[in-house]
Amino acid sequence: MHTYDESTDDLADEIVAYALDRIRMDPPPLDRPRTPDELRATVGTTVTPAGIGGHEAFRRFVDYIAPATISIDHPRYLSFVPGAPTEAAALFDLIVGASSMYGGSWMEASGAVYAENEALAWVAELAGFPDTAGGVFVSGGTAGNLSALVTARHRAARDRSDRPARWKLLASAGAHSSIDHAARVMDVEIVRVPVDERGRLTGSALAKVLAEQPDDGYFAVAATAGVTNLGIVDDLAGVADAAAGAGLWFHVDGAYGGAALAAPAHRPLFAGVERADSFIVDPHKWLFSTFDCCALVYRDPEPARQAHTQHASYLDAITVRDEWNPSDYAVHLSRRARGLPFWFSLAVHGTDAYKEAIETTLAVAHAGGDLIRERDGFELVTEPELSILVFRRLGWTADDYDAWSDAALDSGFAFCLPSVHAGETIMRLCVVNPKTTVDDLAAILDSMQDFQR
Repeated sequence: MHTYDESTDDLADEIVAYALDRIRMDPPPLDRPRTPDELRATVGTTVTPAGIGGHEAFRRFVDYIAPATISIDHPRYLSFVPGAPTEAAALFDLIVGASSMYGGSWMEASGAVYAENEALAWVAELAGFPDTAGGVFVSGGTAGNLSALVTARHRAARDRSDRPARWKLLASAGAHSSIDHAARVMDVEIVRVPVDERGRLTGSALAKVLAEQPDDGYFAVAATAGVTNLGIVDDLAGVADAAAGAGLWFHVDGAYGGAALAAPAHRPLFAGVERADSFIVDPHKWLFSTFDCCALVYRDPEPARQAHTQHASYLDAITVRDEWNPSDYAVHLSRRARGLPFWFSLAVHGTDAYKEAIETTLAVAHAGGDLIRERDGFELVTEPELSILVFRRLGWTADDYDAWSDAALDSGFAFCLPSVHAGETIMRLCVVNPKTTVDDLAAILDSMQDFQR
């Protein structure tokens, strides 16, 4: 089964040719989901006792499986938070897979860890962290937020002599769903802090909750640098003040919006992030890397190492060494060197190119806001702060939004899902792909304007 022979060469040629063709596509096919019955009828049974062979398995992938997977790098994929990996990142992902790298320890992957840490250092620099900061690449924002909050609780438990009746985490209603998930996994309570008229968590509101609801179970506050639904950045400086006054760990979830730190004109929105104890940003979102990749950075990595290092007799050869082991800084042990495609893309293009690409997407999004503002029958719900546009088509119901969205995807025109804000169904577009243009946004508005159910 593991023998390299002529058939392996042939299959490799086929796979590499497909990968190159896919990278060259501009734009790629949007594609669409299929039903289970459609996939059963086309893909059929692929896992069999005798195997179906490499060429046949790959044929079914190319003909049926890939077209049933929406392309996140299509310029009109504007739902959720899309991605737009550079060609360099996509190509290097092939290398990571082919190299059988275990990225958990310095002993086994010192070169890979060194390169990943170069990329993490740039992220830490964007956030204004000191040179001594450090962290690890994890699978996504959910794993990053959970790992940071586990560290926060571990530090709080270490610093006190008794356990509170209930550990409590402070966050706003605008916090990402992964914060709620982390709380469930950790079995801690979330105390909701009211947001201001813009939907932001503010320092004054946090201080008021701490004063009016004193409790010895608070261990951290989670703020957001780019609320996923609206693209709003919390009052990070004010939250930092209140957190410091209460002795709380200050975590900033920048999974989507943190990339805008690379755009100097938008840096003031993030004032206070440099005071965070931990910070995340997902390179597979707005930093042009492949899935799955979240950068988790700690101002001081030592509490994370104490919280996450796993101890076992067979691990002693690694854990007793004074080396940087990525497995020590998050909820994981085995890990692929998932930060390498991001590192390679940064190394190839340089950070100035990243700055330019992010500024391009911000400019397109804000120009889209102008289009909406000027067009009859449309109305912005909030002024765009980062690269998310939230607007209403006047007179439309939730069914109208759903019908247009379904038709746009079925035709291969665009993937734009509605969202909900303050109980109202609205349209939400997230621009992170530098190949998305103002003309793309205008075409979407035209389509919505002309649409009839």
